[in-house]
Amino acid sequence: MSRPTAIAYAIGLPLALLVLIFLPAGSLTWRPGWIFLGVLVLAFAVSALVLARVNPVIYRARSRFQAGTKSWDKALLTLILPAMTAVLPVAALDAGRFHHALVPGWLVLMGYAAVLLGIAVAGWAQAVNPFFEPGVRIQSERHQRVIDSGPYRFVRHPGYTAALWLFFGMALALGSFWALLPAALAAAFLIVRTAWEDQLLQAELDGYVEYAGRVQFKLFPGIW
Repeated sequence: MSRPTAIAYAIGLPLALLVLIFLPAGSLTWRPGWIFLGVLVLAFAVSALVLARVNPVIYRARSRFQAGTKSWDKALLTLILPAMTAVLPVAALDAGRFHHALVPGWLVLMGYAAVLLGIAVAGWAQAVNPFFEPGVRIQSERHQRVIDSGPYRFVRHPGYTAALWLFFGMALALGSFWALLPAALAAAFLIVRTAWEDQLLQAELDGYVEYAGRVQFKLFPGIW
């Protein structure tokens, strides 16, 4: 990633989070929003610094959608990304502006635990997998191979597992039950994406069928 791009990400993402959280909340003094924003930015910053040291190539791999990305994946992402993004403004409207159902403190803490777990697992997956891209395709020009180390020893798609933790964790961390609805919608589309990507990998990536025989679960050990 070039320096200007890195700076744009470092400035643009926090600003986008400010708009998504505090505009719907209707106030810049909403304390839970600032706590959430601080935790999220700090956790992602630590993850980014670690990745820059252990697997810097991941920034080039994840910087854009590459040629060969499946059209069905692009269609799914047009559904997943808005639903995922909607978690924040829905939560801010619910908990910050309208103060609907009060989420117990222990559930808020579980939400933060899920967010941090999701960021950690996603970072771990990216640290060991140089082929971790935003789009689904077979990376033949990069000589893609099966990755079976790190979290890939336990599930075949740990990046998606991490995303599910983040979807639901963000809603609860911000103290909103209503935000679980877009989180569930994003999760449903992500599960479809997981199944379709797994079918593609089994059909076209050498060694993946054998790997799938060793690691039987796609997202959650003992479940699926």
